[in-house]
Amino acid sequence: MNASLSGKVAAITGGASGIGLACARALVQAGARVFVVDRSDEGLAAACAELGEAAMPLKVDMLDPDSVARMMPQIVETAGRLDIFHANAGAYVGGEVIEGDPAAWDRMLNLNVNAVFRSVHAVLPHMAERGSGDILVTSSVAGVVPVVWEPVYTASKFAVQAFVHTLRRQVIKHGIRVGAVLPGPVVTALIADWPQAKLDEAKANGSLMEAEEVADAVLFMLTRPRGVTIRDLVILPTSVDL
Repeated sequence: MNASLSGKVAAITGGASGIGLACARALVQAGARVFVVDRSDEGLAAACAELGEAAMPLKVDMLDPDSVARMMPQIVETAGRLDIFHANAGAYVGGEVIEGDPAAWDRMLNLNVNAVFRSVHAVLPHMAERGSGDILVTSSVAGVVPVVWEPVYTASKFAVQAFVHTLRRQVIKHGIRVGAVLPGPVVTALIADWPQAKLDEAKANGSLMEAEEVADAVLFMLTRPRGVTIRDLVILPTSVDL
């Protein structure tokens, strides 16, 4: 596999931790310059210190429309262009609906759905004008298989899948590829609210993946020949029965 992204400029939301940081690390190692987009000053400083000169911190609050609107102009001012945009930032809320917190659902839906739509919209004109680009979204296997433990989260990822599939067809004419990576359970802070018994069981039976394994899948998607689009790439721990 030709895994070179030499000369490419990428931006990854939620890039200071978890899957985002693992993907930033993989893209830097493949030769790209990467904007690490996050709202945490401390996280941005730590991530960019690790990743080195090829990583550029960009503080953006994905829940603030004005902050998102400033993202693309800052990228262009610093790097001149954007080749790859990875809408990765997200949140997780699981559990029984009857016991759920609608306020927590609202925040998750705003981040998982609205912020994805808004941030992708922000980068599209630049990519369309250049006639080239890659847009990736971190979705979830829950976007194609309803997961009984997480109904509202599942709904957010079904929305993401619908967006990816329709947007891809709209922007083919602009030379822009659009795809989603759909991981199963990954060891990140997003599953911190799993019941301890569920977490312990998953770790014991090998049904959790590491973020680096998702990053490998993302790198594969981005390094396909331009005539090939990986629309959906589902990646699961082998022992997950879905």
